[in-house]
Amino acid sequence: MLPVVSIVGRPNVGKSTIFNRLIGKRKAIVHDEYGVTRDRHYGQTYWNGIDFNVIDTGGYLPDDMDVMVVGIREQVHIALEESDVILFVVDADHGINTLDKAVANLLRQQDKPVLLVANKADNEERRMDAVEFYELGVDELFPISAISGTGTGELMDRITELLPVIDPEIEDPSPKLAFIGRPNVGKSSLVNALLNDERSIVTDIAGTTRDTINSKFNYNNKDYILVDTAGLRKRTKVKENIEFYSTVRTARAIQECDVAILMLDAMRGFEDQDKRVLREAEKYNKGLIILLNKWDLVTEKDTNTVRDFEQYIYESVPMLDYVPILTISALNKQRIHKVMDVAEQVIQERKKEITTSAFNDFLEGILRERPLPMKRGRQLKIQYATQVKTNPPVFKFFMNTPEDLPANYRRYLENKIRERYKFTGVPITMVFRQK
Repeated sequence: MLPVVSIVGRPNVGKSTIFNRLIGKRKAIVHDEYGVTRDRHYGQTYWNGIDFNVIDTGGYLPDDMDVMVVGIREQVHIALEESDVILFVVDADHGINTLDKAVANLLRQQDKPVLLVANKADNEERRMDAVEFYELGVDELFPISAISGTGTGELMDRITELLPVIDPEIEDPSPKLAFIGRPNVGKSSLVNALLNDERSIVTDIAGTTRDTINSKFNYNNKDYILVDTAGLRKRTKVKENIEFYSTVRTARAIQECDVAILMLDAMRGFEDQDKRVLREAEKYNKGLIILLNKWDLVTEKDTNTVRDFEQYIYESVPMLDYVPILTISALNKQRIHKVMDVAEQVIQERKKEITTSAFNDFLEGILRERPLPMKRGRQLKIQYATQVKTNPPVFKFFMNTPEDLPANYRRYLENKIRERYKFTGVPITMVFRQK
């Protein structure tokens, strides 16, 4: 594991801006509104030949008992436990306040290096005035401007001097499972149940998780990365900038994952927003799974209830009837490990490779069963086909006039491929080229 640097401080001192500056990407949500960063957010960076992780945390409020504030406070404590170096961020524009002193009291309990970072020191006067922060009892002070980058080089130099030496690792090859869906369907609850760890803030407030959170998870001696995403809202309801950023970030999580796991609230059904995000994941050729969460709350159940719900979903998205559907209860941990079993199955299906000879023998049989039609007085012919890619699977067909191949015959070919080779939960790409 790479060494870890955490960024802590009271709300609205620029922690997320510093995080983005240190990792060199606009990864954390940056906004003037209080409480935007709610969960720990991880990023990786490189300086002076050293790779390390950076954790951005929510604003620390010591006494507020609001459910969200309590959750943020717990997240900060977890981040501190994971850290090798702690950056204590204060606001050089506003000076010391009582919340800064509360954070300082918390950090005095940590037996780890703490660097005091006076952000917003955008001019010489503020840099000179920053010496007042020595009153907080931290020995090393770094006046910086996260927006302009002033002083961040010296800060990074000192961070890398304090970090433990760890052998560099190659990029994590573990498959990524992204849990996606509307707000408050139980994504964070499921991730927490799998991890058996309060890795995300879980409340019944819609939209609690605004940034994506990645967690390493080992199941049946295999490593995975679980990606808990912000709840997707209908576009017309994305009014706040931060909600928009979260929606964009969820889309990125879909693009970067191996398997997209769409969670539905069994009490609310399958809505247009769910269909849209499922098709979005299919567009990027991701492995697909649908979870009906809160199944324990469905009171009127019989032997056909699951089948009827599956039929309802498949009729809503008829081209996606290859996607497996599971019923679970994240809260009661019912069948949650079945999710991992099916996810592993989908991962293996994405990697499935069919030899060219076997595939052409199969193709010859289905062409005999349903010959290609005539177009403009010419008989359409597929000479041969081959799988040109795995993970995800791509098949290339060579024929005389591919532009004349009807859409219903393409669908027929895909149905026959699935009938023979399954590819459960995996979109199939078929490319037709003129020989």
